[in-house]
Amino acid sequence: MRQTSDLHVVETRPLLAPATVLSQLPTTPAITALVADTRDRIRAILKARDHRLLVVVGPCSIHDVNAAYDYGQKLQALREELADSLEIVMRVYFEKPRTSVGWKGLINDPHLDDSYDINTGLQLARKLLLDLAELGMPAATELLDPIIPQYIADLVAWTAIGARTTESQTHRQMASGLSMPVGFKNGTDGHLDSAINAMLAAKQTHHFLGINAQGLASIVTTTGNPDSHLVLRGGKDGPNYSSDHIEMAATLLQHKGLPQRIMVDCSHANADKDHNKQVAVLQNIAGQLQRGNRHILGVMVESHLVAGHQAIPADLRQLTYGQSITDACVDFPTTVEMLQDLAQAVRNQALVVR
Repeated sequence: MRQTSDLHVVETRPLLAPATVLSQLPTTPAITALVADTRDRIRAILKARDHRLLVVVGPCSIHDVNAAYDYGQKLQALREELADSLEIVMRVYFEKPRTSVGWKGLINDPHLDDSYDINTGLQLARKLLLDLAELGMPAATELLDPIIPQYIADLVAWTAIGARTTESQTHRQMASGLSMPVGFKNGTDGHLDSAINAMLAAKQTHHFLGINAQGLASIVTTTGNPDSHLVLRGGKDGPNYSSDHIEMAATLLQHKGLPQRIMVDCSHANADKDHNKQVAVLQNIAGQLQRGNRHILGVMVESHLVAGHQAIPADLRQLTYGQSITDACVDFPTTVEMLQDLAQAVRNQALVVR
C-alpha cells in the first residue's frame, strides 16, 4: 500500500507541556504584580487616562540571553529615571517571521546551529523573562506560533502582532484570548485595513483549536480582547508616521468605532530599514507631541548594546557581544539620548494641554 501521509515529515519530537515548563520556572507574587500593574498602566495610556507615553524598546531579537539581561539592567535604570513621562517596556522578541528563510528566533533555534532545540528555547525564553522581571523590567514581545503563549504569556505586559500576520485569522483569534494589550501592525503594503479589521476581530469571542496547560489538543473559547490598538510601521510606499498619516489613521479608527490612539514603530519601513533614521523618526514624533497631538500613545525602537547588526558566523565565538543578528539597532547611548528627548517632549505636551 502506498503511503499518503507524512511524505515530507522526517521527525517528530515530544514537546514539553506548558505546565511542565511553568513548574520548572515558576513566577512569584512580585513578578505577577509587576506584569499586571504594567498591563494596567498600558491600558490607562491606551485610554488616555495616563498622559505618559508607552515605549517598547530593545533588540530586534534575542539571541544571547546574557547580553539581553545586561541590556535590561541598563534599561531599568533609564525606566526609573524617565518614569514620570514614559512607561518603558523592554522589547524581548523570541520569534522572528521570515519571508523566505533565515534564523527564526531563540525559541526555534536557541543554539544558532540548526539543531532546533525548541524545548530548551522555551525554557531559556521563560527564564529570561523571569530574570528581567526580578529587575523590575517588564517585557513586550511578538507572538507568532499560537502555542507559545501557553509558555510565556503570563510574563508579558504587551504583545505585537506583526505586519505579516495581522491578516491571519489564527493570530486574530489568538489575540482575542490574550490577557495583555495587543498592538496590530499595518501590513507590509502600508495599508491600514488589515490591522483595523484585526482589531475588530480580536474584540469578538472566538472558538478555535489550541493546547491546554497539559499540552493536550483543545477547543479554546475566548471572550475577546478589548485592549488592541494600531501600530504604524510604514510600508512599500514609504513611512506613515507624519502628522497627516496619523490624522488619517485616527479618522479611519473613528469610523470603525475604535480608539483613536496610535503607536508608531520607528524602525522598519518608517526608517527605510536604516537603524540610524530611527532618531529622526522619534524627533518627528516628539515634535508632534509638543504641538499637542493626542493620538500618539507610544513608540517602538530597535536598540541594543552595540549599534548595527551582524551575520551569524560559522564560529559562534566570533559573535560581537550585544549586537543584533537580525535587523540593525541603535546603540544604548543613542537610545538614552532619544528617550530623554522624548520624555521632555511628553512633559512639554502636558504643559500645552494645561
